[in-house]
Amino acid sequence: MHENIQRTYTSAGDLLTLDFAAESEYRMFPGEEITIAKGYLSVIESLASVLPHGLIQLDRKVARIEWQPEAHQSNGHGCADRPVRIHFCDGSIMLADHVIVTVSLGVLKAGIGPDSGMFNPPLPAFKTEAISRLGFGVVNKLFLQLSSRHDGRDDDYSRFPFLQMAFHRPDSEWRHKKIPWWMRRTASLSPIYKNSGVLLSWFAGKEALELETLSDEEIIDGVSTTLSSFLSQPRKQTSSNSHEASNGKEKSLGSVGESRVKFTKVLRSKWGNDPLFLGSYSYVAVGSSGDDLDALAEPLPSTDTLESAGSPPLQILFAGEATHRTHYSTTHGAYFSGLREASRLLQHYRRAGV
Repeated sequence: MHENIQRTYTSAGDLLTLDFAAESEYRMFPGEEITIAKGYLSVIESLASVLPHGLIQLDRKVARIEWQPEAHQSNGHGCADRPVRIHFCDGSIMLADHVIVTVSLGVLKAGIGPDSGMFNPPLPAFKTEAISRLGFGVVNKLFLQLSSRHDGRDDDYSRFPFLQMAFHRPDSEWRHKKIPWWMRRTASLSPIYKNSGVLLSWFAGKEALELETLSDEEIIDGVSTTLSSFLSQPRKQTSSNSHEASNGKEKSLGSVGESRVKFTKVLRSKWGNDPLFLGSYSYVAVGSSGDDLDALAEPLPSTDTLESAGSPPLQILFAGEATHRTHYSTTHGAYFSGLREASRLLQHYRRAGV
């Protein structure tokens, strides 16, 4: 059970691929964890509210980024003042002094492939090697809406427990063969808050990917079968509580499962097959280290290239959770990395006297 919890925390579908020494560098952010009532969109809208109207352009997918690792290198657009050329999928082009790349590590892994052409010229070896070594996994959330009981009681949902589940390992004999394989490595199923009728469960690795392919009906059937297997044995009644139980004043967990648990709605994330993400968040895999996270955060051209070739500085900067050495895999890590790169550009222009 604890192993499966760690799989969702780290996004490592197999914990044997996780570098435990590097994990020790990870730092928890202080303070209470909260749920943003209106979602992350409210945070984005607040940050964007101070920008001029129309500055943010949406629905423009980038196909290729051209940059100049050497001074006076021509990319065919004849513009030495703005060394970066961004090609969009709609055929349009934007010239820029700097671009901050915040795509996921999953997209970067796909982008360094031999047929990708995401960067022209390709990223230097120290970048591609760091991208290749770091781990990037899939974690998905599953939300299920409980259906009301037939008696219409106001506290229908207050009896549903925080259910932690432990299963036989795949190489052992399964006692309940009807439980689907993709349910057997989820650690818990519980209300999202006290007395809520919405349950939440987490999935990682190949189980998370399988969840993305299933229909709502298949998910409901699989979860209901699992719950019925866990909750089908009523708690033994003692003489002191048998009268209360018979009057319906006490409900054992078994009573939840005696009639099959039913759901009305399903909502799940699909990070693995989303072409704009190709996964959820990063981890330090065996063979990589925190140095790779730092290497991913290095701007291009590199310092060595600048000194030898005199190419324009800070053409491509990198931000996102996979570029933060101690807060990778988190939203706040991604946010801090954005502040870091903004500060890098501000310092550059302050030094230039602009």
